[in-house]
Amino acid sequence: MSSSALFNLNTPQRDAVRYMEGPCLVIAGAGSGKTRVITQKIAHLIESGLYEARHIAALTFTNKAAAEMQERIAKLLSSPSQAAELTISTFHSLGVRILRQEAKELGLKERFSIMDADDCFSLIQDMAVTTDRQVIRRIQTRISLWKNALVFPEKALAEAVDEHEGQAARIYASYMATLSAYQAVDFDDLIRLPVELFRQNDAVRDRWQRRMRYLLVDEYQDTNVCQYELVKLLVTGPGKKPMFTAVGDDDQAIYAWRGATAENLKILRDDFPDLELIRLEQNYRSSMHILQAANAVISNNPKIFEKTLWSEMGAGEPVRVSAMDNDETEAEQVAISLSAHRFERRAKFSDYAILYRGNHQARLLETALRRERIPYTISGGQSFFARAEIKDIVSYLRLIANNDDDPAFIRAVTTPKRGVGQATLEALGAYAGRWQCSLFEAVFKGGIEAVLPSRQLQPLRAFCDFINRIEARASRQGAAGSGENAAAVLDDMMAEIAYEPYLYDTFDERNARGKWENVLDFTGWLKEKSLGDRQGGIPEKNLLELTQMVALMTMLEGRDEAPDAVRLSTLHAAKGLEFPHVYLVGVEEGILPHKGDPDTPADVLARRIEEERRLMYVGITRAQRSLQITWCKKRRRGRETEICDMSRFIAEMKLDEGKALPDESETMTPQARLANLKSLLQNPKVA
Repeated sequence: MSSSALFNLNTPQRDAVRYMEGPCLVIAGAGSGKTRVITQKIAHLIESGLYEARHIAALTFTNKAAAEMQERIAKLLSSPSQAAELTISTFHSLGVRILRQEAKELGLKERFSIMDADDCFSLIQDMAVTTDRQVIRRIQTRISLWKNALVFPEKALAEAVDEHEGQAARIYASYMATLSAYQAVDFDDLIRLPVELFRQNDAVRDRWQRRMRYLLVDEYQDTNVCQYELVKLLVTGPGKKPMFTAVGDDDQAIYAWRGATAENLKILRDDFPDLELIRLEQNYRSSMHILQAANAVISNNPKIFEKTLWSEMGAGEPVRVSAMDNDETEAEQVAISLSAHRFERRAKFSDYAILYRGNHQARLLETALRRERIPYTISGGQSFFARAEIKDIVSYLRLIANNDDDPAFIRAVTTPKRGVGQATLEALGAYAGRWQCSLFEAVFKGGIEAVLPSRQLQPLRAFCDFINRIEARASRQGAAGSGENAAAVLDDMMAEIAYEPYLYDTFDERNARGKWENVLDFTGWLKEKSLGDRQGGIPEKNLLELTQMVALMTMLEGRDEAPDAVRLSTLHAAKGLEFPHVYLVGVEEGILPHKGDPDTPADVLARRIEEERRLMYVGITRAQRSLQITWCKKRRRGRETEICDMSRFIAEMKLDEGKALPDESETMTPQARLANLKSLLQNPKVA
């Protein structure tokens, strides 16, 4: 990296980039340029000659963050081949890579299956013998937290505090055994299993340590116990000097509910006494009015590391707080205010974000934005392809395209039910594991009769014969003169699956009808795509080609250029993003901070309020130039109207101290202001 690149960093950033004598912790405040530090440090590690690119790994939490990091580093390095040799990935992607290469050491076949959340939900549903989705989700979440904390079923059962936890712990043991029999892993296993492997096998651990000689970890405050242990196992060992840089911010630790712990920052100092600590406090994102409000709020939390954000971007606009009569008025006024604000500043819609604590707050906002003809996108909204009924149909298509796709096999063979239960699949999984083959192949393998009696084997073979028949038809080209087209094959497949009766047998009529309409939309869309366009030179597609197209679309969804639209987002989903203008709505007691269980012990409640305060801090620090906060005096909850109190966090912002008086335009209603501006535009006065 050139000296001019280092020169463009501020002093603490430069110190963080240059420090290579041992473990380093960079406490990076919001908007302080942490990604820049990580990317510049990687370039410095390579160009100093101390490390080859193939021996450097950077871990983060999202594919988007990893892709951004890779792109930035490629621009810094003199050779494109060096950027390609780096390991830049999420924790889970690294876990997959380790497991694929070390599958034999863990008793897994090379092509083990990764079960998604819906597949795991179905397993737990069968074990819990209930259709109560809330109960199943609670057990699924509890198992995930145990895995992330490296707690095994025996310990979970021994430490269960009530019957609910006891039930979850017993199901946890069965769930682990079932995954093992299926030769499958879930999302949490992608990190848990490498940790177990490195703890038990020094030779494998040493091999990976030699491969990854310098480690960088982004968003360290978001790591859970399991992720921290993986990092420690990668950087420590007999006679090995730990070489890593961790970057994090204890004030932005907002994921305790999924097992993350900011305590990992504190433990780092205990585990690595010679840890070099560097603070990044200069903010390059927000004006001082916004930063003063953020600093004031977060000062009410106990600190692991003291820091105060500051900026050279000037005072900026004062932070505005507006009390609204009710939630409908709030949505309406935010939409009109946003429209007027954009009109005045000739801004883009994409310069604006409306942030809230929970997804349920979005409905009224969407209605108000549509009424004002304001385009918007919603962060974290469910993809059409992520709907359970679409994934059910896609599992059949995936299996037709690739018989070795074990998760697709498990989903398709059990949805709808066809006499293939958990015990059958466990026995089949164990047999497939012994022969290192797919579940589909194992159904026809010699000797399977000794493992599965005829009554269990018969429905499996009937199912596989059906898939083979559809596959034979699906692979025929749909072009003119060559026989069947994809639409006919798809209709026959759907008829034989009998998916519509299954929906009406499983769900209430309204849900079943909605799900079936989604399926019809999906299959209709597939049929339309299969026709091609002769005039446009696009050939017809057979069912296999359509399946490949769907797989590619589900992977690429969301990669299109962001439209010019207002972003609606929960505070959790907004972390890591920034916008010139932010509206933070519903800042009331009971919403932000979120209302918890009234019987929660005082110490647990205090920790929860601290996390909610960090969430408020994250919301404030998303804003670059203007921040408007609203709260409601009344709010509808179901059929009741509740009286609401302003959030304690608004008082903690200390906005009254030195607050500027509103000018004439600020005393006007948003409607009047917008009408006035439009009138001026339509009838400009001649000077």
